[in-house]
Amino acid sequence: MIEAYLIHLLILIGIYLILGLSLQITVGYGGILNLGHIAFFCIGAYASALLTMNGFPFFWAIILAGMIAMVSGFLLSLPSRKLKGDYLTLVTMGFGFVVYALALNWMSLTNGPIGIPGIPKPEIFGIIFGSNDMFLVLTIIFAAITYFCIHRITHSEFGKVLQATRDDELSAKALGKDTFRVKAYALASSAFFAGIAGSLYAHYITYIDPTSFTIFQLIPIITIVIVAGLASLKGTAIATVIIVLIPESLRFVGFPSSIVGPARQMLFALILILILLYKPKGFFGNVELE
Repeated sequence: MIEAYLIHLLILIGIYLILGLSLQITVGYGGILNLGHIAFFCIGAYASALLTMNGFPFFWAIILAGMIAMVSGFLLSLPSRKLKGDYLTLVTMGFGFVVYALALNWMSLTNGPIGIPGIPKPEIFGIIFGSNDMFLVLTIIFAAITYFCIHRITHSEFGKVLQATRDDELSAKALGKDTFRVKAYALASSAFFAGIAGSLYAHYITYIDPTSFTIFQLIPIITIVIVAGLASLKGTAIATVIIVLIPESLRFVGFPSSIVGPARQMLFALILILILLYKPKGFFGNVELE
């Protein structure tokens, strides 16, 4: 019983790690406070679920889910040519509400508030990841690939230009850098990995509905990034473990189930406030959140 519970937590840690790492691309390295990240998670989940339930192999479904989310991220980047700072943040948040509304009301595609049940377990090259033990292996593989890819992206020439754009966009433009394109690529790549995480989540839970992708579900992901510190991938891995495990302690305090959910949100809010007050750079970051 305890072993199954621990495996479940490890799978969640893997999925949230992918989400945290992908959000670091825009928030940590790009300086874009992207409050629409949960929308890419949602798009990936629904896309992968619908594709596999219509006969697509999981391997292609998860790649296509990431690519559909990536296209959405690029489209979201278009307002960044004219909008910056708080205005761009509001646009990303609005995008999250739009995607949530579509998931809730597009009955013919998403089944609306009823959700999509019976999502099949992944199968790759004849290997069925039906048990939680096998799914944990799959999650670890995708989390490791994500870490490797994002590390390469952020430490490449593109990553350096992205950080320069974050620190001083005007100077980056003066040096001849196309900052709009850089930010567009950052949002697109961030969305791709969030879509991958959404696909894994859908096939692990085997049921999705719009309530899994509200703005409140974004809070723990942002908490991971802020606790880790901006532009810190190693810190994100450590912070993910902490943020996923700490709220689980509430299950053993004896609170009623109706209290646990709100208590988790309050705990995340408290952590955010304390970090912003006493560790504005996070525990492992070198950049202060403005």
